[in-house]
Amino acid sequence: MNLPPRPEPSVRLTARPLDDWNAAYSKVESYFYALRVRNKLHLNRLVALVLERAMSRAAREQGRTATELAVEEMDRLVNEWFADVLQEHSTGAEMLSTRGRLALLLADLSGKWQDQFLRPGPWPPEFVTAMRETYLRAGPDFQISQMAPRPLDLGPISTLTEFSRLPYTKMVVTWTLFALLLVALFILTHH
Repeated sequence: MNLPPRPEPSVRLTARPLDDWNAAYSKVESYFYALRVRNKLHLNRLVALVLERAMSRAAREQGRTATELAVEEMDRLVNEWFADVLQEHSTGAEMLSTRGRLALLLADLSGKWQDQFLRPGPWPPEFVTAMRETYLRAGPDFQISQMAPRPLDLGPISTLTEFSRLPYTKMVVTWTLFALLLVALFILTHH
């Protein structure tokens, strides 16, 4: 069987050990799997896209690990996609990322829309509607509330700190007498 000649290893790939890229692959794959991307082919394509973007930065940023670069590229790619799908370009990256991931889960990404994840538009209108509606529901509804301080109820443990220790005194005396009886029987039987 004749195989085609292997291309020379890419300078981008050889800038770091292969184990570093394997670790980066594993982290990115785990993240997408946590987002419930279960289609193996789509998952592998997404991971390859992220690693390709990280490799393009690797030659310029020698002080960074492959995993750091891959995770940053993954976050950037996911946040750009959220901004495009949700039309939320003014929201901060962390808020967009958090609420976007929640919207993915609420819109049932793993069930209906797995093939749309990180794909460029146009997207099906039902998908866009589901994402935008769940994105709006994903945020907290802030309400002003008043909390009056209440005394803490410590339950049965509070009885140990009260001055009335009569039930516990009886128990201690009874067990002490029982222990003395056992000691007396031991002394009588062993002398």
